[in-house]
Amino acid sequence: MSSSSSGPRVALSTSSVYPESTAAAFEWAGRIGYDGVELMVGLDPVSMDVDAVERLRDHHQLPVVSVHAPTLLLLPRVWGSDPWEKLERSARAALQLGAETVVVHPPFRWQGRYAAGFVEGVRRLTTTTGIRFCVENMYPWRTPTGEMKAYRPGWDPSELDYDHLTLDLSHAATAKQDALQLAKAWAGRLEHVHLTDGRGSFKDEHLVPGRGDQPAAELLQYLSAEPSFTGDVVLEVNTRGSGSRQQRETDLVESLAFARTHLAAVTDPS
Repeated sequence: MSSSSSGPRVALSTSSVYPESTAAAFEWAGRIGYDGVELMVGLDPVSMDVDAVERLRDHHQLPVVSVHAPTLLLLPRVWGSDPWEKLERSARAALQLGAETVVVHPPFRWQGRYAAGFVEGVRRLTTTTGIRFCVENMYPWRTPTGEMKAYRPGWDPSELDYDHLTLDLSHAATAKQDALQLAKAWAGRLEHVHLTDGRGSFKDEHLVPGRGDQPAAELLQYLSAEPSFTGDVVLEVNTRGSGSRQQRETDLVESLAFARTHLAAVTDPS
């Protein structure tokens, strides 16, 4: 967790280097100068092997600041098929790796009892494990015939009784929301940020910050001055279209410079 004197840490999500590996993400983060790593538990076998991730952490001397639980639609069997077991394993991984936060997506409406008991369930896990379960904002699924109700209790956590939240700027863009306004509305509950960008497309773009329409710079300035925000800023961008490792590195360097520049430009949080 960051302190008010040093400002938020800026970490790199391992998903930001996909299709490169979890091991490559640690190498990129250390070489470029990120403050830590967020582990996206996914299809890469290393990401599912907590002992292997621990060795990467120690080798590169980079903290794992958070664990992203494997709750994405394309990961139905990663760490089992029981969604509560996925979250419990994510908490155990966070404890082993020294992370304080587990990022989790809201349930899909077809997930039955898990979805029905999700709000109280993540609160219970936070209490019993000591790990903050930060629920991430999502977006409506739009189809030619209208909006599909994909999430239960909903994709927007603003009016739901969660204690800890993750703000993703690309998801806000897809939902046609303003990330800065969300951050202000969530003051006291906002604990984690996925720094990225978007242009309001129905696709979840995960652009390099500053290349979309979200107020990414103003959000970082707000967070740096807002005493209730004590969490981390994690770069979560899509570099699959970079075209080369050189361009991927350019994108990751640019993103880190953007984050540090605007976190240092403190403004009045009001």
